[in-house]
Amino acid sequence: MSGDKTAPAPQTFTERRWLLPSAVLHELDSDTEPDRRRPRRTARDWVVDFSAFLLAVLVGLAGAHDLAGDTNLSPGFVVLDQVAGALACAAVWGRRRWPVGLAVAMIPVGLVSNTAGGAAMVALFTVAVHRPFRYVAWIGGINLALIPLYFWLRPDPQVPYLGIVAFTALLTGTAVGWGMFVRSKRQLMVSLRDRARRAETEAVLRAERAQRLARESIAREMHDVLAHRLTLLSVHAGALEFRPDAPRAEIVRAAGVIRESAHEALQDLREIIGVLRAAEGEEAGRPQPTLAALDALVAESREAGMKVVLDSRVTDQETVPASVGRTAYRIAQEALTNARKHAPGAEVTVTLTGAPGDGLTVTVRNPAPEGEVPPVPGSGQGLIGLTERATLAGGHLEHGPQPEGGFQVRARLPWG
Repeated sequence: MSGDKTAPAPQTFTERRWLLPSAVLHELDSDTEPDRRRPRRTARDWVVDFSAFLLAVLVGLAGAHDLAGDTNLSPGFVVLDQVAGALACAAVWGRRRWPVGLAVAMIPVGLVSNTAGGAAMVALFTVAVHRPFRYVAWIGGINLALIPLYFWLRPDPQVPYLGIVAFTALLTGTAVGWGMFVRSKRQLMVSLRDRARRAETEAVLRAERAQRLARESIAREMHDVLAHRLTLLSVHAGALEFRPDAPRAEIVRAAGVIRESAHEALQDLREIIGVLRAAEGEEAGRPQPTLAALDALVAESREAGMKVVLDSRVTDQETVPASVGRTAYRIAQEALTNARKHAPGAEVTVTLTGAPGDGLTVTVRNPAPEGEVPPVPGSGQGLIGLTERATLAGGHLEHGPQPEGGFQVRARLPWG
């Protein structure tokens, strides 16, 4: 609506966060910034974290067993190795909060401590799961580059140098690949959940739009149908009010028109309510008017005291599509209603022209009324509704005052 004040759209990422689904926010938080608002660990998280800690401890114990048989290391260095390995295993519990920091810290620790190898693998796996590929590439590349140096400084007496380097590189690559697979699977699930939410939202919006269009169609139909009847009723009731001394025959005729108009208005209202109550696929009420009913409309207006001239020059009128004929009928009905309200006593001309392939043209014209016409209340929605009707039918409608005086409504509708 033109009078509504629209709030300024949020500009920063922080201001736009509330627009995103919670699952997407969680994924963005884990990829872009320290997780200060991370939810508490679930039971599954505790199981996974304990399994990672247990794996790091088992690999550390295996490394400590190898240290016991290595006579080239001093007792002090063995103790330092084991202490560093124990601290690295304990640090695994913080892998979710500081994945990059833990993985970077594991690089020098893993270079000097054999018992920290399991913790270093877990840290590298965590980075691959929770951070974009650029972090994995740098940290994983450094780890792979340091593997030959580590085994050159601390060779394994039981395994050839190239064999142990290749095996350790394979383990490192497996940890990275597994972590990236888990991350891709999580992102896929987030994307699928987001798509499901979007689909649900779009379905709701489509349903609301369909309901809105149905309401607008019903409101337009009620206006077009009831305005004509109620205008007849209002005109003749006003005549009785301002001419109480009119001849009895004229009073009887006006009263009959009022009664008939009220009856027809009530009947039309019942039909519209019947359409609302009808189940899908059922038909309610009488058939909708077509172009053939225009003669009856003009006759009814004449009986109500209007001067109406119908000039129909339509070729093969029987082939006019029902929807086009109904639109033409409603346009003529609304235009006659407006002429009766705003130009009482003026002669109204209804002209129909057209042929298959050339379109159907409906023109309703009335001259300026004689004398001063009292103002008639109106919302102006009738002409707006006619324009919408013509547009929905694939045509267009023009209306407005004429240079020589009077008013004209002209609609051109497709035919053939």
